[in-house]
Amino acid sequence: MMVERLAKTRTRSASQRHSVPLDILVVDDDEASRLSLSYALTDAGHKVTEALDGEEAIALISERIFDVAILDVRLPKVDGLTIFRRIRQKSPSTSVILMTAFASVPDAVASLREGAYDYVTKPFDAEEFSLRVIGHIAEHRALRNELEEARKLVASRDAGSPIIGNTPSMVQLVERINTVAQSDAPVLIRGESGTGKKLVAHTLHARSPRKNGPFVAVNCAAFPENMIEAELFGHERGAFVGALRDREGRFKAADGGSLLLDEIAALPLPAQAKLLRVLEEGVIKPLGTNTSVPINVRVLAATDQDLKELVSQGKFREDLYFRVNVVDLTIPPLRERRADLPLLLAHFLRRFYPGRVPPGIAPRAWTALMEYPFPGNVREFAHSIERAVVLAHGNEIDLEHLPADIAAAATAQATPPPPAESEGGEGGLRPLAVAAKEFEKQYLLRALKLANGAKTQAAEMLGISRKNLWEKLKQHAITDDDVETE
Repeated sequence: MMVERLAKTRTRSASQRHSVPLDILVVDDDEASRLSLSYALTDAGHKVTEALDGEEAIALISERIFDVAILDVRLPKVDGLTIFRRIRQKSPSTSVILMTAFASVPDAVASLREGAYDYVTKPFDAEEFSLRVIGHIAEHRALRNELEEARKLVASRDAGSPIIGNTPSMVQLVERINTVAQSDAPVLIRGESGTGKKLVAHTLHARSPRKNGPFVAVNCAAFPENMIEAELFGHERGAFVGALRDREGRFKAADGGSLLLDEIAALPLPAQAKLLRVLEEGVIKPLGTNTSVPINVRVLAATDQDLKELVSQGKFREDLYFRVNVVDLTIPPLRERRADLPLLLAHFLRRFYPGRVPPGIAPRAWTALMEYPFPGNVREFAHSIERAVVLAHGNEIDLEHLPADIAAAATAQATPPPPAESEGGEGGLRPLAVAAKEFEKQYLLRALKLANGAKTQAAEMLGISRKNLWEKLKQHAITDDDVETE
């Protein structure tokens, strides 16, 4: 007779944040084995349905689809391999695990080739099996669901909204861009290298009344000091050695549109003086001529440096600083918006694997991406995913496909701290309850540090509710003063 056991309500810990309750079918005519496995799975938070023989199993799989089916190979009425093949036909997404007390290498190989998830030999530890094998499936499904939701969101984004992010800081940034875009005021875009300053500038232009005009970008650090003025303002033939013909500068090329001065901090002081005059008078003078040429350009400037500090050092003109900083936009670094990583991953998988179903990602690889601080921000993240897609060759992205620095982040996270000999216990080991409590406290502090003290974001990262986070902080006597912020 079919028996259904409902999962107990449990609060997921930080280590289970990539896990979902599964609907599991257990088919075994050995009552002791079946009950042991069912109770272990139910205790782990899953919904379990039991069947005593092959006929019951066939009836169940014809009515509903299970996430996981655990089948004894030798069953009364209909054997496990036959049930497995029926499931494969009806529900290819179901993870099937075959078990038997009679180990058979040919049967195991054949089932794995046909698509079985695993093949185990009885007897086995039901609790360890539930945590290791079923836990791994649950992590995969949770991550797949998360990425699928992210893919849908990315796919549904408006074509005029290239900036990806749902965290409060990114929502606020996009709202500010939409407001600022309607003005002609100069904008200073600030952010670390790789955060997407050029993308923000493009978005400002695309949403402005100047969107049908040209968008021109110039990297101020890419030209020698004696060439940057000619690049910006143009020159006449013979204005300097090597000036073989007239050339319009970037300002003239951007007439009627927007000009991005990327890495504006690299401008030499003489060029800064001329730029200030252009911004104030709205005219340029190409090198080699005294003719003033009127221009209609909106100037956007970008930098990853502290211009105020450069002003105090005499390396950047104070009057120019105030002129280009009429409105400022600051892009948060990736480490401060880790909740956006699923969206970014879905976006880049779609970009680097066009026209095909993107590969999945192993939970340990995802953990590595979540733990790594990404000093190169979104640019580094994008390059890492592109590398992983190439090396995975259409298969699931795993730890070995990621750059070594990122993979090391997961390895470091998985390595437990050495036991503290001063805390008692035989051989220097602390009691398990004490060690577990200390680990949870340190993990909470780590999450708060990564979230820069933002409790809502930390709760999202940990996969728990904000209320649950508050309760745990109170339990461990963690205050705001205990949290290291960046």
